[in-house]
Amino acid sequence: MHIIEAKQIHKNYAIENREMRILSDVSLNVIEGETLVITGSSGSGKTTLLSLLAGLDKPTGGHIFMQGQDITHMHEDELAPLRNQTIGFVFQSFHLVPSLTAIENITFPAEICKDRRAGQKAQTLLERVGLLGRKANYPHQLSGGEKQRVAICRALINAPRILFADEPTGNLDSENGQTILRLLLDLKTEHQATLILATHSNKIAAMADRIIMLKDGRLFEERQHVG
Repeated sequence: MHIIEAKQIHKNYAIENREMRILSDVSLNVIEGETLVITGSSGSGKTTLLSLLAGLDKPTGGHIFMQGQDITHMHEDELAPLRNQTIGFVFQSFHLVPSLTAIENITFPAEICKDRRAGQKAQTLLERVGLLGRKANYPHQLSGGEKQRVAICRALINAPRILFADEPTGNLDSENGQTILRLLLDLKTEHQATLILATHSNKIAAMADRIIMLKDGRLFEERQHVG
């Protein structure tokens, strides 16, 4: 079953009175439960495509379907609950709220959904990633690897069916990066989610079920991982 479908996606941005095309005629399907890696060099359009698939941005042309729903022209009041309940997003730069503790950062999306078990769920996730003892710490009191683990917990608090990760190890050293990657893959399996991950790392791509390569905003290659 296809949990996401993108059909002939184009994306343009206006830069200094010029129209710049970032993505050109990209079509792809995401199979429920798979780990899909979008790879390519810097500037190839990976982050833009990920944002479009997650409903964080809108394409200039084409259509995007999430769980059979055409989200292309949905208004923000329709998209917001869909994003909050269906997807989780892990950013390269963590995007934690500085004034909230680790556990408050994690519970925030669940509290929007008025989930009375938000605190309990957050504690369970923190324990799973080995950070229960740091739950009262603020982001500035956490290392890069700890911040990313908190960000992963926040992305999983509402049990999303689709987990997006944009260069999740990009700001981490090699050892922390491997830990975060392993954690992402393990939690994806435990939560029976679909994982869509943008990266330029060949090591990360090697762990995918399927790899899509972008080059100059176009789908250059798609291959099944064997190994």
